[in-house]
Amino acid sequence: MEFKEFSKKQMQALSWWCPKSPHENKDAIICDGAVRSGKTLCLGISFVAWAFFNFQNSSFAICGKTIRSLKRNLVTTLLPALKEAGFKCEMKSAENRIDIYLGKIYNRFYLFGGKDESSAALIQGITLSGVLFDEVALMPRSFVEQALARCSVKGSKFWFNCNPENPMHWFYCEWIKKSDSKNALYMHFTMEDNPSLSAEIRARYGKLYSGTFYERFILGKWVAAQGLVYPFMNDSMLCDVPCECESYAVSCDYGTVNPSSFGLWGLKNGIWYRIDEYYYNSRLTGIQRTDEEHYDELEKLCGGRKIESITVDPSAASFIEVINRHGKYSVIPADNDVLDGIRRVSVALKQGDIKICRICKDTVREFGLYRWNDDRSRDAPIKENDHAMDDIRYFVTTILQRENSFFAIAAERGKGELC
Repeated sequence: MEFKEFSKKQMQALSWWCPKSPHENKDAIICDGAVRSGKTLCLGISFVAWAFFNFQNSSFAICGKTIRSLKRNLVTTLLPALKEAGFKCEMKSAENRIDIYLGKIYNRFYLFGGKDESSAALIQGITLSGVLFDEVALMPRSFVEQALARCSVKGSKFWFNCNPENPMHWFYCEWIKKSDSKNALYMHFTMEDNPSLSAEIRARYGKLYSGTFYERFILGKWVAAQGLVYPFMNDSMLCDVPCECESYAVSCDYGTVNPSSFGLWGLKNGIWYRIDEYYYNSRLTGIQRTDEEHYDELEKLCGGRKIESITVDPSAASFIEVINRHGKYSVIPADNDVLDGIRRVSVALKQGDIKICRICKDTVREFGLYRWNDDRSRDAPIKENDHAMDDIRYFVTTILQRENSFFAIAAERGKGELC
């Protein structure tokens, strides 16, 4: 792994704990700001170096939203950097632990996922000398506070990094705004703080986002979501149905009282096109359809094509059962993380990984109506005109992600880049 010269801010993140540093007596460091700004890997290297300078035969925690995302975002780039610096690293996958050695000094680093309120129970009982939170704003407060409570060893410190979220987010209110009273060093990063990013790459990332996501991920601001969810979607973003596609898939948002929306997707030259749709609103017709009637419409939508997979909202258990009982299509329960899914759809549309055909009239209509809730205390779209929007989100987070693992919001960390 090759590194360019560190920026001044990166050097501060690497060395804030060192003897004679003006910040060595701080109990924590908080790094927030834009994506690809160099904060994640710098903080990871700094965390391990601090641990070996101050402790031996001790336990530490590295936390992410999930262990899978933690490995992808941090561990896969951190371990090669440590090995080049002279550390010996042994990944114990079964125990979710990394054993790290430097000469005769040895320390243990446990990996934890904090995806929901139940995750707090996973970290109970362990005694830690320090903890690093990667993307702390995506973790529930109960998990973070339980992890902090485990740091009872004298000299322990806390390490946080994140991209901005809603300005009413608990971490922003309790840690960033109160960093002085928490005795924490707060550092705000921009893309300019990462010397390994060229001006062309910075410009490319800037084009991938708009609206709220641009302000958060590019400008690094803690702002409330407002206005249209996909403000960039207009007629210029639509296309005609392509000729014969290489493979096909379907995404389903199922409803009984609420509308049902099924999207037929075709892959051609590396791009997934939404080439047709089924949209049924029982409130307009006054007639509810049964699961079997919706299944009949699904078969009509597929039109005898070989469908690689169908992704369905996992809460639609009865409809999934009907599809499975017919035995014709393979069903994948959808990833239903709304905010992460909206981010991924936004990037997929801007990158051209997916395209919407004009024939999908209800989808086009919903793009023009799908808005953020005016309640600025939380990020949530209004639960209206969102059925095609939901099935598109299921497609991107479940099927497209299997086909193409590159997303700018969770990009594979490239060689020589600090993330």
